[in-house]
Amino acid sequence: MPSHTSLSVAELSALVGTPDCPVILDVRIDDDYGADPRLIPGSIRRSHRRIGDWIGEFALHVGAPIVVSCQRGLKLSQGVAALLRHEDIPAVSLTGGFEAWTAAGGLLVRTDALPAPDLRGRTVWVTRERPKIDRIACPWLIRRFIDPRAVFLYVAASEVADVADRFAATPYDIDGVRFSHRGEACSFDTLLSEFGLESAPLKRLAAVIRGADTGRPDLAPESAGLLAASLGLSRAHADDLAMLEAGMGLYDAFYRWARDAAGETHNWPAKVAA
Repeated sequence: MPSHTSLSVAELSALVGTPDCPVILDVRIDDDYGADPRLIPGSIRRSHRRIGDWIGEFALHVGAPIVVSCQRGLKLSQGVAALLRHEDIPAVSLTGGFEAWTAAGGLLVRTDALPAPDLRGRTVWVTRERPKIDRIACPWLIRRFIDPRAVFLYVAASEVADVADRFAATPYDIDGVRFSHRGEACSFDTLLSEFGLESAPLKRLAAVIRGADTGRPDLAPESAGLLAASLGLSRAHADDLAMLEAGMGLYDAFYRWARDAAGETHNWPAKVAA
């Protein structure tokens, strides 16, 4: 019988990478985290010992319950989830915890590539203004799989390096930085590699993005459509952050296609069964 205080690995897996993914709290002890310093996509690390220090940031949380994960889904995650519920914050524990997620082959984010967070716990990224494809696709990937609270700054191309230096931001999709094009691969490909996110759906999506971003529509039939949609959104939104928000929905749709519907076709008129 389903429990109202827990969530299965399969249920969480279906939500990861989508706009409906809940907040995920990783409360593994330092020894367990040190033994495998990867995270379930979108996770936030918190210590169960300091719950009094951070519980307030979720005081106004509404919507899907927060999912709490420890090593095995036992005392730490269940205790933290229960304490959250005591404060009227909806929360459930992940059945089987991090070990069950790993055993099921769940996607995991490498943390050695994570930039240092700001004082509010957010990673900050900076790139050239007037984004169209890669500079929207990369933020989508970061927010959906790496850091849901990430901040993105769009500035003049000539100022990216200095803004990165003065504001402790991580530059991306410009020449000479870690998270940028490498040979025929675009910045989205680089992020997948650096963070260990090379799942089949994300690699399928990467081919579409690469084709659209590098003038190679032969790489995937969908590349031409992504390019057209991206250019249309760019014309529709003068503000770069408005463009980013609109683009998030576009890439949500392309990801669900890549994950769930890549083999589906459509035609008209529909054939009538005999």
